[in-house]
Amino acid sequence: MTRPHDLSLVAQVAALREGAIGPVELTSHYLDRISRLAELGAFAEVTPDAALARAASLAEAGPEGSLWAVPSAEKDLVARADVATRYGSRARAAHVPSVSDPLAEAMDAAGAISLGKTSTSEFGLTGFTEPLIHAPARDPWRPSAGAGGSSGGAAVAVAAGLLPAAVGSDGGGSIRIPSATVGVVGLKPSRGRLPIGSGFDSPDGLSVTGPIARTVEDAGLLLDALVGLAPFPYATAAPGHGPFVEAARRPAAGLRIGVTTVSPWDDDENITLDPDARVAFDTATAWLSDAGHAVADADWHPVGYPALFRVLWRASAARIPLTTHDLTLVEPLTAWLVREGRALTAPDLLGGLTEARAFERRTIADFAAFDAVLTPALAQSPRPVGWYAGYDPERTFAMQVEYAPYSSFVNVAGLPALTLPVTRDAEGHPVSVQLIGRPGGEAMLLALGAELEARRGPLPHPPAWDA
Repeated sequence: MTRPHDLSLVAQVAALREGAIGPVELTSHYLDRISRLAELGAFAEVTPDAALARAASLAEAGPEGSLWAVPSAEKDLVARADVATRYGSRARAAHVPSVSDPLAEAMDAAGAISLGKTSTSEFGLTGFTEPLIHAPARDPWRPSAGAGGSSGGAAVAVAAGLLPAAVGSDGGGSIRIPSATVGVVGLKPSRGRLPIGSGFDSPDGLSVTGPIARTVEDAGLLLDALVGLAPFPYATAAPGHGPFVEAARRPAAGLRIGVTTVSPWDDDENITLDPDARVAFDTATAWLSDAGHAVADADWHPVGYPALFRVLWRASAARIPLTTHDLTLVEPLTAWLVREGRALTAPDLLGGLTEARAFERRTIADFAAFDAVLTPALAQSPRPVGWYAGYDPERTFAMQVEYAPYSSFVNVAGLPALTLPVTRDAEGHPVSVQLIGRPGGEAMLLALGAELEARRGPLPHPPAWDA
């Protein structure tokens, strides 16, 4: 028997509008699963009463909005009025905002039903989701391992069937790292693509909002919805028929694909590609060549990246409004980052931003010969929960780079990128690759991703799926 969470997001949108399933029934189904699989640490806060009341209201009002009655959740960095929003931090343990952030309001306007908050690392600063304020987000394939971060809870929720899809944010890989870790699809849009979470919300221009989904087609549908969010809605197509979901349904043809295992950290950190990651990369390369694309070495030789990114990483922490007392409550890594960031001088910051823009121009020029560039998604297999604990901040940073050296440079360059699983390791765990597009090239990435997905065939679900 097909259960509601067995349906794709595309199928759920259709079923809701056709009346094959009702908003209250679907919402109740997911709330029950969230309760039964709480040990995975996907949610920082669950709001069943509010979710069911909204589902009943939407059922009475009827279909309206691109995400009408679709169960959703906000990452715990997005404020929702009257709901605890803790930013993954003990310094915000009692924080209940009175006003919602624009993303929460826009998702409401699109008709989505919020079930609560997905877990994140403290203030979204790290690529692992193990905040001290609550339980870690765990890989549903291998619960002894962490889920990556900082959108770890969202990725776990999608992989384990606790949400049909989710919205994350990505400032250095925070959508793609957890998606690749737990074997789902993660899409980081181009800087400026979305009306909310565009990347222009901060001086560094790094963090963008984007979809996490089980399939490339679902990611396309959710991207259509995100691009069409208020206050600048553009979407006129019927739900499920927008330009990005349609791109995922059309095969790409005759493209130029660059491939590289080079990362901008190679001369600075100990980057070693493990055998499973290499197999996934080589497999995707062969599949793209078999499909008739012109595949060639990208011959990429980036320089000067580590120093500029370290400036941006510290500066991003300096903007967090933490008092002296708050700094006694946050995690040691956060406190160190904030203090380091606040110690930066204006010339330090301006120099880092200038170098970042220069890196952006060079990278776009280096990749200009290709319609897309293929890289590994991660360099290592999922790390055990607690793997980062007990190390000084500099070593913790280096360990994150060693795990995910192909992520943050895409944010600095402002490019779109898609991660998706293509192979499985000896234990059956999915292993992913990353496709990087030209500025504004999300449709091309979705078409290529769907091509790889079709060649791979359906993946089994993690054991939690049938719980």
